[in-house]
Amino acid sequence: MEKIASFTIDHIRLQPGVYVSRKDQVGDQVITTFDLRMTSPNEEPVMNAAEMHTIEHLAATFLRNHKEYGSRTIYFGPMGCRTGFYLLLAGNLASREILPLMVELFAFIRDFEGEVPGASARDCGNYLDMNLGMAKYLAARYLKVLEQIDSYPESRLEYPQ
Repeated sequence: MEKIASFTIDHIRLQPGVYVSRKDQVGDQVITTFDLRMTSPNEEPVMNAAEMHTIEHLAATFLRNHKEYGSRTIYFGPMGCRTGFYLLLAGNLASREILPLMVELFAFIRDFEGEVPGASARDCGNYLDMNLGMAKYLAARYLKVLEQIDSYPESRLEYPQ
C-alpha cells in the first residue's frame, strides 16, 4: 500500500505552526485541510485527551459561529498523535490566509471563562473528560507561535522539505 500524504511529512523537522495538509476537490468546491501543529512531534510531550477535548469543543463552537468562516467550516478535530488538530475549510486557501482566524480562535480559547459548550451528559459522550485550565495554557502557548510566525528561521506555514 502507498503511504498517505500525511505520513510523508518529515515529523523530525516539523515544528508548531499552521500548514496546508491537503486540498481535495469535492464537486466544484475545494476543501483545504489544515494541520494546526501545536507541539513539536517526537520532541515534546503530547497533549492529554482532556485538554484536547476541551479545545475541540471550544474551537468547533467558535468556528461554526464565526461570521466569515462559520459557513465554510467543515470539521475541527484532534490528530491521533495528539500533537495538534485538523481544520477543514471550504475554499482553496493558504496558511497565511487563515492566520488571523487562528489568532482569533486561540485567543478566544486562552481567554475563555465559564462552562465549556457541550460539556454535559446530554450533549457529549465523554463530558467529564475536560480540562479547561490546560486548554487555556496550551492555547496561550500556541498563540505565541502564531503571533511570531514570521520571526522563525524556518517556515511555520509550509511543511519542511
